[in-house]
Amino acid sequence: MSEQYLYPVTPPSSVEVVGEESLYNVNRIFCVGRNYLAHASEMGVAVDKSKQEPFYFLKDPSTLIPSGSAISYPPQTSNYHHEMEFVVAIGKSGFEITEDEADSYIYGYACGLDMTRRDLQLKARETGRPWDLGKNFEESAVISPIVKASDSGIINEGSIELTVNGQTKQSSDLNLLIWSVKEIIVHLSKFYHLQPGDLIFTGTPEGVGPVEAGDQIKGKIQGVNEIELTILR
Repeated sequence: MSEQYLYPVTPPSSVEVVGEESLYNVNRIFCVGRNYLAHASEMGVAVDKSKQEPFYFLKDPSTLIPSGSAISYPPQTSNYHHEMEFVVAIGKSGFEITEDEADSYIYGYACGLDMTRRDLQLKARETGRPWDLGKNFEESAVISPIVKASDSGIINEGSIELTVNGQTKQSSDLNLLIWSVKEIIVHLSKFYHLQPGDLIFTGTPEGVGPVEAGDQIKGKIQGVNEIELTILR
């Protein structure tokens, strides 16, 4: 007897893969907080890698939308921010992964936008509450097609940029990540059994800022891809 459900089953979230007909089905979305020194500074927080560990928040896979989407300005915020990110797609299961092994778990890379209701995030931060209302909401995770690591090679450096209406807002390099991709995979796999389909948004560089209805957001990462998002009027 086949299983029956009370409501229609939602199809799994997925991402296109360059050169592949099959889609990358998404399991979880991990996001690394404050992983560029300059961004941490602009958020009023000091990061000392020698004394601190990386920290994470999650976005539900249902928040994921493809590059090129046009979306409405989200509800209950008046300070809606862009955050350009380098995304790592995990390709096999692993737990307590070593640094020497870390690269072998990477399926590919993508450009991502961690769209943020900044006023709600800061309100939660000030009261010591979770960031969910500011980070984990509909259409808040934007992603480009994935470029396979077997095609791109392992990426540890390269420019990461974002423009709003043609004006550069974020410009940095992946080699300025506080915790490298290898270090993130090693650390995260101490707490979770990583699985194929897990995405890691590795953090945003400085220059985050508000967007308004009618804005056109474009980003790119050297050797990876480009990403676009339109905020509808």
